[in-house]
Amino acid sequence: MSDVCNLAWWQKTIAYEVYPKSFLDTAGQGTGTIAGITARLDYLHSLGVGALWITPCYKSPMVDNGYDVQDYYAIDPSFGTMANMDELIERGREHGIRVVMDLVFNHTSNRCDWFVESSSSRNNDKADWYIWRDAREDGSAPTNWRSIFGGSAWEWCEERGQYYLHTFAKQQPDLNWECPEVRKALFDIANWWANKGVGGFRIDAITYIKKPPAFEDGPIDGEDGLSPIHDATANQAGILDYLHEFKASVRDGRDIFMVGEANGVDAKDLDQWVGDEGVFDMLFEFSHMHVPVGKAEIWCRPVTWKLTDLKRALGASQRATATNGWYPAFFENHDQPRSTVNFFRCDGPLAKKAKVLAAVLLSTRGTPFVYQGEELGYGNATWRSIDEFDDVQTRAQYEFALSEGLDEQAALAACARFSRDNARTPMQWDATRNAGATDGNPWLPVHDDYPTCNVAVQEGDPDSPLLWYRLLAALRTSHTELVAGDWRELLADDERILAFERTLGDRRSVTLANFSDEEAPYDTAVVAGLAPVAESQGPTTAGTLRPLEAVIWG
Repeated sequence: MSDVCNLAWWQKTIAYEVYPKSFLDTAGQGTGTIAGITARLDYLHSLGVGALWITPCYKSPMVDNGYDVQDYYAIDPSFGTMANMDELIERGREHGIRVVMDLVFNHTSNRCDWFVESSSSRNNDKADWYIWRDAREDGSAPTNWRSIFGGSAWEWCEERGQYYLHTFAKQQPDLNWECPEVRKALFDIANWWANKGVGGFRIDAITYIKKPPAFEDGPIDGEDGLSPIHDATANQAGILDYLHEFKASVRDGRDIFMVGEANGVDAKDLDQWVGDEGVFDMLFEFSHMHVPVGKAEIWCRPVTWKLTDLKRALGASQRATATNGWYPAFFENHDQPRSTVNFFRCDGPLAKKAKVLAAVLLSTRGTPFVYQGEELGYGNATWRSIDEFDDVQTRAQYEFALSEGLDEQAALAACARFSRDNARTPMQWDATRNAGATDGNPWLPVHDDYPTCNVAVQEGDPDSPLLWYRLLAALRTSHTELVAGDWRELLADDERILAFERTLGDRRSVTLANFSDEEAPYDTAVVAGLAPVAESQGPTTAGTLRPLEAVIWG
């Protein structure tokens, strides 16, 4: 049990992720700007947001929407200027909101000055800043590893006469963390931004920074004759040594937080990554996100799952951080389909599903991370052609699905279900042209439902997901056990209801969330002595949850 007073600021607040390209355009260019984020700080404050994670806005060729960084010390002109960023940091603090930068440290853009120099020859000052290997005797790639975005993870460089490794797109060459100069350059970047006044960092794809001692072929997975790179490179021995160095150089002594993206880390290993002896304050691990999709990199292969599978994954992470570390609770981000589609196996109104997930997200132990539009209950977008997608990974998955024998219609359906672009359509502010997100030509199609699903409409609807989020944010302030209390799972074997209790001293709350489209009875003993304090569908009846109903008792 923790006391609220003993928690850090980032443990007591709500974090919100902005995908700036889609948030709000103030320049009439079809893509969002930093000034657009500043213009909506009042809105973010109304959601109880105290930490604002912004996906990369550094100078970039935008092959992967900013995750291919060309210059970490410059703002991409499409987003604005460094003066715009300085204003956002300052104005954010006035609203009680601290900006969190996204650090892309596994790789850079191939147009980064570092790579341009490294690729120019085998003997230059940055010759070993990236992962270079000679070809095999027949001229083919050094290993059979498949990039996460599809195709070989190796790309030939004529100037050096060698291949370089890219875990993601070929325009995103992997950095060589074995090189001390690389680590120092990266730590200097983080310190520069920390000195500018940001409140923390989200560190991208961190589990891939340490490569294996030997580069060897892996087992083939699929018709392309390649082996998934994550099987060969993720979470290698020695990675934590690098990250302890990172923490000592950047985190220690500052009132900031660091949260890592750590695909492939199991709950049982979280004590090595977070807490007193860990390297991060929080860790995005994806065991619960993978329940509905299996291996998230392979979209065209269906999986079956049950609610108890999801509950086990969520519970394992909670138990692993119960006494050591802190949990970043999330159901969405810029790399995932919308949660109203991902975490339900039944039909039903998206608004009701969104409120079920929000009840869990905002009352579980940890810092809730809300992704833009999640508070409105978005579903996946409608995609009519592969040409409508922008995402480099989606296009690669489309080709992979075709190679696996799916026809064009089935391949498109797989993309429509799982594409990252589902989370990247323009933010829906009102019912005007382009949902009020831009006066220009939007870079992605606006969701079809924007006339009825938008901020302006929901602010006037007492039953809307948006007002439900605001109610829950306020509830966290008045019910301190929802912030600092212990967590214990209830009704563990129930296939309809996800339930848990939060306790802090003599305070107790219980969250009950029905993930099914059927009435779900439960033993009233779990809420004995409590009264409903948040009801997603109006006054509730103890002992039964309506279809897609969530209730918090306190």
